Amino acid sequence: MKKVLFLSLVVCLLFTGFSIWGKEKLGDDPFVVVLGTAQDVGYPHAGCKKECCLRAWKNSSLRRLICSIAVVDPLTKERWIIDPSPNFIEQWMLLEDTYPFLPKVVDKNVPLYDCLKVSGFLPTHAHIGHYPGMMFIGREGIGANGVPVYAMPRMSEFLQNNGPWNQLVNLNNITIYPIQENVTFNLNNRISVTAMRVPHRDEYSETVGFIVQGPNKSFAYISDINKWEVWERRIEDVVAQVDYAFLDGTFYGEGEIPGKSIEEIPHPFVVETMKIFDTFPLSERNKIYFVHLNHTNPLLNPKSKERKLVKKAGYNLPDDGTVLGL
Repeated sequence: MKKVLFLSLVVCLLFTGFSIWGKEKLGDDPFVVVLGTAQDVGYPHAGCKKECCLRAWKNSSLRRLICSIAVVDPLTKERWIIDPSPNFIEQWMLLEDTYPFLPKVVDKNVPLYDCLKVSGFLPTHAHIGHYPGMMFIGREGIGANGVPVYAMPRMSEFLQNNGPWNQLVNLNNITIYPIQENVTFNLNNRISVTAMRVPHRDEYSETVGFIVQGPNKSFAYISDINKWEVWERRIEDVVAQVDYAFLDGTFYGEGEIPGKSIEEIPHPFVVETMKIFDTFPLSERNKIYFVHLNHTNPLLNPKSKERKLVKKAGYNLPDDGTVLGL
């Protein structure tokens, strides 16, 4: 009996050690946290009772938060959120619970806005899944003070001239920092960002992807684009210059949305992206992480043949909470 208990303790310590070492391995280097991987309204989809969503309604472990990325610098205790989504509450807690910058219990006299610990937002465009998380830091919510929002010209104009977002500006909950395409700016002295215009449905703002450079590694984030071939850049060249590439994987293939023209909601199919890269070395394919998955996408089904095929080919399907070093 003692021997069994001793062995159990050893196994427990080993697993605890691996977990601790895995976290310590990041050290003081910046890192990326995937906060969500689903399309603009999450998974399961509102009102969907088809097979694609029924499994997630019945099994909460299959649910996915809306596409969003956090960039964290543990040395300076700063963190920025690319695409603050409507799931901001859950995503902030995912970040704070896993990589806390606050004590477990905060003094009751500390103002709520001091508990936010978000150093800025970087919205890619003004579609419903990519910026509304900012509403939670307004008057009715945290009541934050001057949180930077790094925004392109039309995105800045949209926030300043449309309610309720202009209230965030007027009450100084957010401070807009204008950015330009292809002009690199610094988040701090270790992390820089470059915005790239991409063709998309730009009803309210332009759409951008970002290249984020850390002290050791870099990543590209392009959650929405119409098609790779209509972009002035080659996606192959973008992937070649970074260590990770979070790419638009909204739809797996043709015919996924019955009764709706794909021209109304154009995105590169996963199979099209794979066709581009399938002749490339495994090292290049392994850089690619498909995100922004629509509820109809079979890649959300852990048992689907499509998911197995994509992973076998060397591409990545990150979970909410996936961490990669910068």
